[in-house]
Amino acid sequence: MTDDSIASGVSRRVLLSLGGLTLVSAFAATPASATPLPSPQPQPQQPPPRPAPGREGEMLGDSHPLGVTAPDESAANRHGPQYYVHKGPHAIALTIDDGPDPRYTPQVLALLHRYGITATFCQIGQEIRRHPALVREVAAQGHLLANHTWTHADLAREGRTAIREEITRTSEILDRTTGTRPVLFRAPYGAWSSRVLAECRAQGLRPLDWSVDPRDWSRPGTADIVRTILRTTRTGSIILEHDGGGNRSQTVAALRTVLPRLLDEGYHFVTP
Repeated sequence: MTDDSIASGVSRRVLLSLGGLTLVSAFAATPASATPLPSPQPQPQQPPPRPAPGREGEMLGDSHPLGVTAPDESAANRHGPQYYVHKGPHAIALTIDDGPDPRYTPQVLALLHRYGITATFCQIGQEIRRHPALVREVAAQGHLLANHTWTHADLAREGRTAIREEITRTSEILDRTTGTRPVLFRAPYGAWSSRVLAECRAQGLRPLDWSVDPRDWSRPGTADIVRTILRTTRTGSIILEHDGGGNRSQTVAALRTVLPRLLDEGYHFVTP
């Protein structure tokens, strides 16, 4: 065999090898299947975490820092109680229950006036009837009045007729006393039921709960009330306090400390 023949054979083998590599590369670049893979399906949004309702003074509080956005409740339950306010960064709400009381309500009003704070007073119908001038004073100072039943009854244990009467009588006396019908209803003890919520809808009332509870009604001590509020308040919190239903001197003393501290920490007060 001549040198030219050997060279020609080598060249052909090289060309064949290169051609094979080209084909292998082409097959490797082609997908194994022409059928496209399915697109990922969007996952359903989970409802936001919210505190579980309990009896008044037994609601679990929150412990989130200033500026954290409150959970969006509307997506989870459009007709359930409101546990948070959604009015921007550092917005919180103060609610005062079980009044009016001629001894403690004026003290609370004086503190709110001193610090330029607007609060929501959840008032009992029987107390409104006893102290109508005090109710008008609360309204005249720009605070919001809410329906808190006629007798502070546990409506979760009541039938439809009793629920309707407790709520209706209180709305009517608030309307007669102040000229304004309430738009908010707070169930005593935070005791909600499907019947209570249905009656709220029938009467055009928004159910209002809370997310910070210092249990001031149990008189745990002024320092304890202050510590609980400052530790558990965050953006969106609705704070529960009381100006009626018993000796509220610890509540008033705690508010003297808590209100300026919360303002100094950058919070501002809104109504629900």
